[in-house]
This record gives sequence, structure tokens and C-alpha cells, in this order.
Amino acid sequence: MTVNLEVADGVGTIRLDRPPMNALDIATQDRLRELAEEVTRRDEVRAVVLWGGEKVFAAGADIKEMQAMDHAAMVVRSKALQDAFTAVARIPKPVVAALTGYALGGGCELALCADFRIAADNAKLGQPEILLGLIPGAGGTQRLARLVGPSKAKDLIFTGRQVKADEALTLGLVDRVVPAAEVYEQAHAWAARLAAGPALALRAAKESVDAGLETDIDTGLAIERTWFAGLFATEDRETGMRSFVEEGPGKAKFR
Repeated sequence: MTVNLEVADGVGTIRLDRPPMNALDIATQDRLRELAEEVTRRDEVRAVVLWGGEKVFAAGADIKEMQAMDHAAMVVRSKALQDAFTAVARIPKPVVAALTGYALGGGCELALCADFRIAADNAKLGQPEILLGLIPGAGGTQRLARLVGPSKAKDLIFTGRQVKADEALTLGLVDRVVPAAEVYEQAHAWAARLAAGPALALRAAKESVDAGLETDIDTGLAIERTWFAGLFATEDRETGMRSFVEEGPGKAKFR
């Protein structure tokens, strides 16, 4: 398999494994979608890490495979490509991307599907599709602009330039830069901390933020209000409030 899933302590690690560069061919895209749907279904998976290994996250699409495709073939394939990445973005649990080496093209777009991005100090990110006479096709024009703003997104997309980890942090493209040897450890720790939290409240928070960004403020507030009131029907809410009253904040143990 070009992508594998390992689950431990409530954290599911979706590991790209297509050496040497983890090029995202059609089989890898389809496998990503399958595993995104699997971690969504599995209750024991409470948070997710996206990981490409110690050397590289993903250097982009499989260009040789794409070169052989004509317009008609890509009309059909482009929807499946976007669906694979959207499945990752819509995992209703906290997702962190652990980025080492190159995260370019489709690799950068996959990182954009996470809620949080931890980059190695040797990481390089970018959307170089313009250098092939193309544009990003797996959500890059949309998710990148929403994350860093349209002007910064256009700079990266128009030029196709790569940015090092420190600039990516300044742009808001990544959220933390750490030594390369610590990337997966820190990503797993972030995920494990949230895996111990209230699963339904985390899902509500993620869906409220993500759905709210796609609509007007009044509709966003209605989404938040519905989730907020709904959580009063959950055991986790009872546990959290009882623990707060009896023991003080931050000591609740959620089931």
C-alpha cells in the first residue's frame, strides 16, 4: 500500500509510503480517501496525524502519470482528486500534518487539509503547478487563500516559488517549526492531547469553524448555536461541568 494507517492511544497516523518522494499518484489519492473515511468511522480514532516519514512529506503529483492524461481523462479524474483531499479535510476529528522535507504541489494541498501544521526546520512548501502551465487542482487555490489570505496565496501560486519553514511560519502556512527529528513526536503529542478530550465537543468546534468560514456571520452563529445547545445532551458536557465544579478547571477525564 502507498498509504498506511496505524492506530495507537487514540491517534491514527496516516502515513504516506511511496518512496522516494511520496508522489501522489492515482492509487495514493484513492487510498487517502479510503483511510480518511476509515478514521472518520472508527470511534477509537480520536485524532489524526498526516505523516510522510522522516525525509519527505510529499513532493507533489506523479507528473509522468499526469503527462499521459488528456483533457477528457482529467475532466473525469479531477473530481476524484478533489474528493480524496476533501475527505481528509472533512475528517470530523482534530488532524495535524507533520511536515518534513518537501511539501509541494499536492503535498502542500494535503497539508492544507489539516487543522494544524507542524513543520521541520528543513521543510520547503509551495504550489509549483504554474511552472507546468497548470494551477493547483486539489484545493490549493481555495484552501491556501482561506488560510493565508488572497494576496499571499496569489504570490505563491503565481510564482510557483518554494518557501522555507521560517517564511512559511511568517505567512501562516504552518503553525510551528521544530527540529526535523522532533516533527512526528510533537505532532503525535498534539494529537494525543486532543484524543483525550471530549470527542463530540471537538467535532462541534471543528465543524462550526469550518462551516462558518464558508458562510455569512449570521449563518455561522446559527451553526455555533445549534452545536452549543446540542452538546448539553452529551455525557461529556455533564462530566466536564461536574469536574469543574468539584475539582476545578482542566481535570475532567472524558470517556
